[in-house]
Amino acid sequence: MAEFYMRWPGGRTKAATFSYDDGVETDVELMKILRDNGLRGTFNINSGLFAPQGTVYPPDAVHRRMTRDAVLAAYEGADMEVAIHGLTHPFLESVPRDRMVYEILRDRENLEQMFGRIIRGCALPYGTCDDAVTEALRVCGLVYCRYANHSGQSTLPSDWMALVPTAHHSDPALPGIIERFLAAPDNRPPQLLYVWGHSYEFLFDKGNNTWAAFRRICETVGGRDDVWYATNIDIVDYERAYRALRVSLDGRLVENPSAVPVWVFAFGRTVEIGPGETKTI
Repeated sequence: MAEFYMRWPGGRTKAATFSYDDGVETDVELMKILRDNGLRGTFNINSGLFAPQGTVYPPDAVHRRMTRDAVLAAYEGADMEVAIHGLTHPFLESVPRDRMVYEILRDRENLEQMFGRIIRGCALPYGTCDDAVTEALRVCGLVYCRYANHSGQSTLPSDWMALVPTAHHSDPALPGIIERFLAAPDNRPPQLLYVWGHSYEFLFDKGNNTWAAFRRICETVGGRDDVWYATNIDIVDYERAYRALRVSLDGRLVENPSAVPVWVFAFGRTVEIGPGETKTI
C-alpha cells in the first residue's frame, strides 16, 4: 500500500502547541505574546490554590498565583484551553488513593463550574506518575496527560496518557529543534511541536529563560500558513477523529464517521474527508 498519513486541518503537515502550569499572574503576559503571534495553548490550573481575594504580592515575589476572579478573567476565550493540574499540586502517586482521586475530580469539577467547559486534559503536578494515577485519570474522564520531561522530537506520542513534550522553553536546543521542525518536508508523517514551562520562570531573567527569548520563539513559530496552531485538546481530538476513519483494504475508500473534517495524505496527494463522508481516493 502507498503511504497513508494523517494531515492536520487544512492539509498541513505541522502543528504547534504550548502548555503552561500553575495559574500565575505572568500567564497574562505570556498569553498576550502567544496571541500576538497567532499561537494557542493550554493552561493547567490548581483550583485549590487560588490566592485570596485582595492579595498583594511584594515586589520581589516570583510565583504569584492568581485569585479565582483573576483566573476567570485571564483564561476567558476559546483560543486557550484550561486543564487540571491537581487540586493542590501534590505528588499524585504518593498520596492515598482516595485523596488522589479527589485531587483529580475536584479540580476538574471546579474548573468546569468556573469556565462552563468540559475539562478533559491534565498536566501532572511535578511531572510524576505511576500506573494507578494513569488509570485514575482515565476513569475520571481525562483523555491526555502531560509529563514534565521532554523528548527533543516533534513526533506524535504513541499514548496521549503519557504525553512527553518536545522541549521546555528554556532548552538551549529548542531553536535548532524549531528550525528542523519548520524545514521538515511534506512527504512524511505529521509533526507536532510541543513547548511547555512556567511563565514565572521568565522573571529569573537568565539565559533562555527571558521574555525576549520567548518572544523570539513565538515570532519564529507563529504566523505561518503551513502550521496548525491548536490547544492540547484540539490536537488530541483531531488525532482521535483520524484514528476513527474506516479504510478499505486497498486504502482507496475512506469513511469518516466523525463530526469534523479529516485530511489524509494517500497515493501521493492530500485529501479532505468531510464529516460523515465516504470518499474514493
